[in-house]
Amino acid sequence: MTLFSTIFAFVIALGLLITFHEFGHYLVARWCGVKVLRFSLGFGRPLLKKRIGSDQTEWMVAAIPLGGYVKMLDEREGPVPADELSRAFNRQSVSRRLAIVIAGPAANFLLAILLYWLLFISGVSGVKPIVGEIEPATLAASAGFRNGDMITGIGDRAITTWQEARLLLLDNAADRNPDVRITVTGESGVSRQLRLNLSSLGAEDLEGNFLKGMGLSIYRPIIVPIIDQVMTGGAAEHAGIKTGDRIVAINGKEVSVWEDVVDVVRSSPGHTLSVDVMRDGRELVVSLQPEIVSEEHTEIGRAGITPRIQHEILENLLVKNSYPPLAALVKAVTKTWEMSSFTVRMLGKMITGDVSLKNVSGPITIANYAGQSAQMGFAAYLGFLALISISLGVLNLLPIPVLDGGHLMYYLIEMVRGVPLSEKIMYVGNQIGMILLIMLMVFAIHNDLLRLAAE
Repeated sequence: MTLFSTIFAFVIALGLLITFHEFGHYLVARWCGVKVLRFSLGFGRPLLKKRIGSDQTEWMVAAIPLGGYVKMLDEREGPVPADELSRAFNRQSVSRRLAIVIAGPAANFLLAILLYWLLFISGVSGVKPIVGEIEPATLAASAGFRNGDMITGIGDRAITTWQEARLLLLDNAADRNPDVRITVTGESGVSRQLRLNLSSLGAEDLEGNFLKGMGLSIYRPIIVPIIDQVMTGGAAEHAGIKTGDRIVAINGKEVSVWEDVVDVVRSSPGHTLSVDVMRDGRELVVSLQPEIVSEEHTEIGRAGITPRIQHEILENLLVKNSYPPLAALVKAVTKTWEMSSFTVRMLGKMITGDVSLKNVSGPITIANYAGQSAQMGFAAYLGFLALISISLGVLNLLPIPVLDGGHLMYYLIEMVRGVPLSEKIMYVGNQIGMILLIMLMVFAIHNDLLRLAAE
């Protein structure tokens, strides 16, 4: 994954999400008879602009792509000709102003539904929720999990992929649920009911790979240590290791699975290893000196080799679910609702301290995920877009002045009082909202930089 591909995937994602959001505002404003003066993607210096339509609306692409806006005719922002007063935003009824403001976040939720609908029609691939080696003296061990168990249900929900299982387990972990009902099917085919107690988890346990804190891991099949690819210029190539070689021993100790090779190499950065390999029926001994690389502030060894994996093994671990158009639409609406409510709950738990604020991500992490999902394929990128679109919709509905949710809060107060808030109160509120957003952005970027430093 190159820096260019990451930036490109991020810009495309940002442009699509902002366009849908602002077009929601624009479309409902036009339906309500409000004159739109400008539709801008981005802020700052204009790069491209063109006037279109009977109202000569200015469509613009600006230099800073971190947002956008729709500028409407409004007496609070300048003089309005007498013959156009009825088309000014501030002259509209409260209900119309509410509709125009809420249309932006609503457009993001509709985009998420569309993207999920396309995904569910084409088919969503995932890894079967088969449990790997269970760590002793952990919550999973206490619940009775065994290596090779496949999770088929959590609570009343049927489970078919690890993605579904992770989301529900995270939701229950955030609630510190002391009695999570989990249905598993063992390697013998017999189903069992387990009870997982998550009441002892702390906020720090929900950071990163929270499954590890429970003692759970994804099942990894036994891989024979046969070399599939040798990285050009890597330590293995310098040692004379070739594609097709089977590693049988390292430093005189027999190895039978790929994990054994990984463990020895990672723990031997810069040290010379004596590696026995089988090649064309003959046993050879080569000297391998793993390259020293940094991972999470620790030095590890890297050989520059990948194992040969049988495709039928991978296929047995994967599942693909697809649906007819109508069922896919129902599934898409349900998925969007679930992810929206989940996002709201996680935000609430961050405020109460039940979930660590280290989970807040900024533009650097989002750009990184954009690049990774794009590299994984079109379906993964669509799923990423849907999730970010939901996050953008939820974020904009927060009751923070300068956001759509702040304007909604003003209009709801106006409906109750019968008169709008004073310009001074709204100005002060907007200043406070701007400060809060800047602080949130600085904090999110700080988290992003800490993640980069840990990689």
